[in-house]
Amino acid sequence: MIQKQFAENVMGILETDLSVVGLAAAGSWITNEIDEYSDLDLVLVTRKKITQEPAKMLGYAQRFGKLLSGFTGEHVAEPRLLICLYADPLLHVDIKFVTPDEFRSRIENPVILLDRNHELATIISQTTAAFPYPGYQWIEDRFWTWIHYTLVKIQRGEYFEAVEAFGFLRLHIFGPLLHIKNNNLPRGVRKVEMQLPPDDINDLKLILPDYEHSSLINGLKNCIALYRKLRTALYDKNVILRNEAEKEVMAYFENTGSN
Repeated sequence: MIQKQFAENVMGILETDLSVVGLAAAGSWITNEIDEYSDLDLVLVTRKKITQEPAKMLGYAQRFGKLLSGFTGEHVAEPRLLICLYADPLLHVDIKFVTPDEFRSRIENPVILLDRNHELATIISQTTAAFPYPGYQWIEDRFWTWIHYTLVKIQRGEYFEAVEAFGFLRLHIFGPLLHIKNNNLPRGVRKVEMQLPPDDINDLKLILPDYEHSSLINGLKNCIALYRKLRTALYDKNVILRNEAEKEVMAYFENTGSN
């Protein structure tokens, strides 16, 4: 696999760099699911923090191969991430730059590739990885407002805005909740095609509307039905349901001739 060949090359380059504490591989490497389409996710642990200087991050990336493009990950709320595209072969590589202290707080246990003084292994043995799960109350507090927002955009004719709203709901609500229902990590809509059963995939397909009024309205109805089903399956009595908001939004749905 080109990903493993690339990682082995990086290991060789970093072996003599005393500013580097270690190197680890994350993502699909952990579960041995790398295929020809996979990105390579690397965690580069440096003694000193360098993420305040993107030029230094790029300096490392340029040592690893023919770098076509590299930029930091503020758009995914992770400025410590350098998103890279390499040539010969063409490969997407994400490099996360952290210090040993930052390595203690992580969402998964990566595979250690280079560990100069066994620091990474020690940190992993002394700490626990914690993947972020969505808060059910957080979702319930917002869901009906988001449904109303999407509905009024459809009714106004802002179909592109409505389509974007459907994407947001799939990424932040339905994908994670369906993953949780199936005992998977709630990684948005990542690998739902491989990890969810056919019935759940069909439910997701029902909230993929076309750029057309009736399709958007039906898609929104399906969103409501799916959310109610998942809420019943997953939420416990500690989640306070926003019944008044639900009632008012559904009444508005009916009064606009959409229900």
